Amino acid sequence: MNWIEKMNMAIIYIEQNITDTLRVEDIAEIVDCSTYHFQRIFACMTGVSLSEYIRRRRMTLAVVDLKNNDMKIIDVALKYGYSSPTSFNRAFQSVHGIAPSLIKSEGVSVKSYSPLSFQVVIKGVESLNFRIETKKAFRVVGISIPLYGDFEGMTEPLKQIWEIANVNGTVQKLISLKDNTTAGLLEVMMPDENSESWRYLISVSTDAPIDDSLEEYIVNSYTWAIFSFGGKTIEETQELGQRVISEWLPTSGYEYDNGPDISVHAVENTQGTILEYWLPIKKAKKK
Repeated sequence: MNWIEKMNMAIIYIEQNITDTLRVEDIAEIVDCSTYHFQRIFACMTGVSLSEYIRRRRMTLAVVDLKNNDMKIIDVALKYGYSSPTSFNRAFQSVHGIAPSLIKSEGVSVKSYSPLSFQVVIKGVESLNFRIETKKAFRVVGISIPLYGDFEGMTEPLKQIWEIANVNGTVQKLISLKDNTTAGLLEVMMPDENSESWRYLISVSTDAPIDDSLEEYIVNSYTWAIFSFGGKTIEETQELGQRVISEWLPTSGYEYDNGPDISVHAVENTQGTILEYWLPIKKAKKK
């Protein structure tokens, strides 16, 4: 079963359990990857976060219940997992722009979001330059923060840790410790196997001793798809990263392995130049 089929199975699972508590871990298990990787894949392929997609589907169905099935607002709220009419009203307005109490008013316009269906789409002919490499385990040192919850909520804390690292001298300290394993600073998103969180590291590869201001992690041995971006800015690289997930991965014959994602930053321009993106991969399982 390939990525496209697995993603469609995940959508079917969501639809079948739309009125129940939907756990990201359960959905990600269908696609055989970590919660972080699933949310990343989903956001890259759809342009919307998983939580927002589920909210839109629930609020689409809520319109039917309120308008055609003549259910009370409190009953519809409870049906879709909202403990109070207030929280349901907030979610409903965020999708439809009106309060649920107005749904039966004549001339009221609402939105409808159908279930997603993933397909392979042929796009432009712009190339992606990559190589496949299997690397031994290596040690990285740096600073990290834990990340929780939805993929879309990670942007601000990542921006903050980079600002702190540049201001307090951490970036320069890491550069002084760097060995020759990689070309520059490493941005590592490492799944935590024992919890629902991830750790985000600004780091370098090194065997040098460190003081208490830094921490160390071992990146295990993986096979990597390494995409060369040739000094693209962070904004340009985000767009290319979306192409890797949405265009390359589904038809590559590989699947996401449950290792970290790694971006290699250029040392001489730590403010926004990325040289490579490393995607941990494994051979796709045959049907």
